[in-house]
Amino acid sequence: MAMPCGGANSMQRKVKAALSLFLLIVGLWAAGPALATDRGRTPIDGVWTFKRADPPGAGASDYDDADWPRVTLPHSFNGSDGDDGGGYYRGPAWYRTHVTLPAKAPDRRYFLEFDGAALATDLWVNGRKIGRHEGGYARFRFDVTDALQAGPNSVAVRVDNSRLPDIAPLGGDFTVFGGLYRRVWLVSADALHFDMEDDGGPGVYVSTPKATADAASIRARLRLSNDTKADTGVRYRIDLYDAAGQAVAAAEGLGSVASGGTSDATAELALSNPHLWNGIADPYLYKVVATLFDTKGRVRDRVELPLGIRSIEVTADKGLLLNGRSYRLRGVNYFHAQRPGRGTAVTDEEISEDMRIIAEMGATAVRFVHYQHPQRAYDEADRLGLLVWTEIPLNGAIDPGEAFERNVARQMRELIAQNMNHPSVAVWGLGNEVYETSDDVLRVLRTAQATARAADPSRPTTYAHCCQNDDHPKALVADLSAFNRYFGWYPDQKGTLGEWARTFHERFPERAFAVGEYGAGAGIRAQESNPAPPVTTSAWHPEQYQALYHEQNWRGIRDLPYLWGSFVWVAFDLASDGRSEGDRNGINDKGLVTYDRAVRKDAYYWYQANWSDRPMLHLTERRHDYRTQARVTVRVYSNQPAVRLTVNGRALPEMPVVDHVATWTEVQLTPGRNRIAASSGDLRDEAVWTYDPNAPLVRRPAGRAGPRTEQ
Repeated sequence: MAMPCGGANSMQRKVKAALSLFLLIVGLWAAGPALATDRGRTPIDGVWTFKRADPPGAGASDYDDADWPRVTLPHSFNGSDGDDGGGYYRGPAWYRTHVTLPAKAPDRRYFLEFDGAALATDLWVNGRKIGRHEGGYARFRFDVTDALQAGPNSVAVRVDNSRLPDIAPLGGDFTVFGGLYRRVWLVSADALHFDMEDDGGPGVYVSTPKATADAASIRARLRLSNDTKADTGVRYRIDLYDAAGQAVAAAEGLGSVASGGTSDATAELALSNPHLWNGIADPYLYKVVATLFDTKGRVRDRVELPLGIRSIEVTADKGLLLNGRSYRLRGVNYFHAQRPGRGTAVTDEEISEDMRIIAEMGATAVRFVHYQHPQRAYDEADRLGLLVWTEIPLNGAIDPGEAFERNVARQMRELIAQNMNHPSVAVWGLGNEVYETSDDVLRVLRTAQATARAADPSRPTTYAHCCQNDDHPKALVADLSAFNRYFGWYPDQKGTLGEWARTFHERFPERAFAVGEYGAGAGIRAQESNPAPPVTTSAWHPEQYQALYHEQNWRGIRDLPYLWGSFVWVAFDLASDGRSEGDRNGINDKGLVTYDRAVRKDAYYWYQANWSDRPMLHLTERRHDYRTQARVTVRVYSNQPAVRLTVNGRALPEMPVVDHVATWTEVQLTPGRNRIAASSGDLRDEAVWTYDPNAPLVRRPAGRAGPRTEQ
């Protein structure tokens, strides 16, 4: 075992981390008989050594990594260069650690499980090459049973986020953060278990072929794996529990599995008067427990899963139906949770924070772009009642070779196997904005479509089309159409979103379609009343223009019943290191919320006023706190019937809220500071504006958000 340099403190830190990991593993493997009933799962998130380079021989068990920096997981090696606009490192890097097992049970299988690592991952254990995974966003597992030993074990991981021709994505307007940016686990399972190598899935998959208020039929598909030395029979049981923990249904079955093989089994359950999972109004969750027994009745494996009983249908004239009723998906695109300085190496709590912000806006849906998201995001969508469109990273470009096509199919299988048990998932996405128009593109899209339909016939597919005609063959491969349209932002797109949507429906009345993306940039330091459309590649993206853009576009599409969904681009500003525009380089600033989550822009509150039932009001242009005109227009977003306004304590006439906006014109400011306060009942919002006829357009220092912290 290589010992670190750097003096006693460095050695103490490494010893402490190794001891902590050892104690965790001891607890896992010393659990006695309980190991026969449950999988052990221990995080390997402690101290790793790290090198952003490709040193030869770094997979060897005795490799000297003493001078490598120490990091803890999750970790991205692009945390400091992936969002600054100066170009970022794309290439190989290495991570190394040691895992100590007090004992190795002969009847157990051991796996290293990666929740995500970008983009290609190679694993060595004790100097032995275990395997390679290609794809940056899905969970994957390696069976390390034969390589692990009792006592210390070296673990070496090589990751590479280069643009690799056989691995999607090959394009896209986002930073491809490299590293072990999600968690790593050591998992122990009985040699007889639900399959751990089924594209990263749980080996148990539950669907609801029938879901009405009167009755539900529930089907469980099980994939059984036998790593013992003999063929064996098995018994399996499916138990269904309600939210209070009461057993409400069960089914059992018998099967057999050959030594070293897998087999499939199914179980059917029926439930009268089920409590339906009904979106944000009532996201009710049952729990499924699948248990595997051997011929002696001993429990060998157990898996718990959420179950939301619901039905989804999409039609060309009524849009999406949830449990038989029209349910408009009004939502946002959500790029993988990111934070300044860390990129995509975020905590579960930060993912939950993001999903809470989306839910508080009143959204009913979220599109997880442009790749598979961490499991916490899907769990939160289940809990909050947000319907999800989730997709693979087939984005921007393809490679015509068969290896790339196989990788696309593999990533689609992984996406579905790992997420089909989530009731929130409504639509599988084949990809986004592949610009090429060759037959190879159609072939790859059709492969993705066939793979999705084979893996999960119960859910429709879609593809986010852009930049060619609406009836281009690419737009017709998936079950449902979706279009990314930026009327009013990019100058090459003329017209309005509402006009386009109505025209499309008139031309193609048989085609169900959604607006996959629409949006405009906004920098909170760029403040200008009544702004003209900005130059999109410039540094000046007024926040006011984004708000007006969304007012116009939402009004144009909100009453179209045939749209199955519409998704704002984008919930949060995101890292796109190739961009040089807006408040700062390296950021796509079309978010409704800033990159650091500190400020919800005016457009966020426009949607909250339209979508949320929770009483709210928001004084717009609060960050435009230096004014050059003595008379100004004051606008308040609200879902209340009327709003009161005071200026420096002087009451102005109460104004009705018309289409979620209360407006006062020709409001007189006095020289210097002016306190503007809006109220309705117990709701209140205020700002301070300074009137100075000589003040220039002000660009604040980065991070200044205005006179208060927004909630």
